[in-house]
Amino acid sequence: MEKEQKLNESEANDAKFRQEIGVFGGVSIIGGIMIGSGIFYLGSYVMQRTGMSMGLSLLCWIIGGLISLLGGLCFAELGASRPVAGGMVVYLNEAYHPVVGFMYGFGSWLISGAGSISAVAIALPTALRAFFDLSDIAIKVIAIGLIVMLTAYNYFGVKKGSILQNLSMIAKLIPIILIMGGALIFGRQTPNLSLIPAGGNTVTFSSIIGMIAFATVATLWAYEGWTNLNTVAEEMKNPKKNLPLSLIIAIGGITILYTLFNYSIYKVLPHEKVVSMINSGDFYLGTEVAKTIFGNVGGIIVILGMVVSMFGSLNGMILTFSRTYYAMAEEGHFFKSYKKLHPKYKVPTASLIGQCIISVLLVLSRSLDQLTSMVVFIGMFFNVLCILAVFIYRKRFPSLDRPYKVWGYPITVIITVLIFGGLMINTFVEDPVTALIGFIVPALGALVYIYFDKKNKREAGLGNDTI
Repeated sequence: MEKEQKLNESEANDAKFRQEIGVFGGVSIIGGIMIGSGIFYLGSYVMQRTGMSMGLSLLCWIIGGLISLLGGLCFAELGASRPVAGGMVVYLNEAYHPVVGFMYGFGSWLISGAGSISAVAIALPTALRAFFDLSDIAIKVIAIGLIVMLTAYNYFGVKKGSILQNLSMIAKLIPIILIMGGALIFGRQTPNLSLIPAGGNTVTFSSIIGMIAFATVATLWAYEGWTNLNTVAEEMKNPKKNLPLSLIIAIGGITILYTLFNYSIYKVLPHEKVVSMINSGDFYLGTEVAKTIFGNVGGIIVILGMVVSMFGSLNGMILTFSRTYYAMAEEGHFFKSYKKLHPKYKVPTASLIGQCIISVLLVLSRSLDQLTSMVVFIGMFFNVLCILAVFIYRKRFPSLDRPYKVWGYPITVIITVLIFGGLMINTFVEDPVTALIGFIVPALGALVYIYFDKKNKREAGLGNDTI
């Protein structure tokens, strides 16, 4: 009861951050991170996993969107009831123990968050190799320049970062809509939307279900990023209303966009052409569609679309991830400088700068792919814990103001946990070594937490008891 009272009291305090992100800004942050270059090639992986069935592939895109929306609804309830900076760190702290939130945040700070920033920063100039002869060194220099530049830009306030995110969101949609619209209008193919894998081989119901599950995991790569809006909830205008609205509009809209975009591919490319491209290792179906409709100009449109998409994704990650590390420091077990906001711009400057430094170091690392892949499994693990936190919050804090509640509770929450839990188990079965290695970084985070815990208690004269 005392803890619940503190939660309600914290909402009554004056916000330390400036509330300058509206509904469109929230949609842009989610869309900016979710919609990347993957829209042009991920459809190939989905086709592969469904036995080259166009109908099954489209079904998987819809299912992937619905799964993401279910997760988003759970995060919407948590975010509307606790609109504070840090998102998942705060929910894990309050639902379980501060060490749990710290383990998640530490993994993001050291590898997954900074690694994602580094990977996108490297991918952006790599896409420009179609126009310019860029060496590996030049690509790394450009990547570092992008990280430093966008970090400096976001230093001057969340409003500027949000404006840039809004502009990049509009800019990235233009080439995608051009390609999709042209394909839907001028495409002459009649896609076979049968839910039976191609090839004529006899398949069982259970094998089709397995294909759908395996292919849906591929679509979830494209939907990744919807958890990040909660990180900047404290900087949203009227977050109790606008955060759930932004999540629902963004995830729902992107589900429609992805499904229509892949359908438009099938309207232009014959099934035989799609199969031939994928079998030869050419996964960029969206690029082929653009070239088919617009000629050589289509290739330029795709490259520009990919570059703008990655630029918006990079800005969105730099903006949101830094608030996670602020929340860790605010809880009391991280660098004190990370919880200080700029007196004028109201942004966590030390957190931004620290994130920039680690991201730059990872750009220079030769094992970036290995570093980022290690935390895939553990990332899903913390997502499941956050979704389960909806149950814990309702039981532990029954009087907490909940302006938004998950539709169909508790059934929808149970279904969401089972789905994400199943994906986590599947990942562990497919690659147990990587999954287990993924626990190393959070385990290191627990040790860092214990260090700060002992330090805090020594300073307070409370002895050396931990956790």
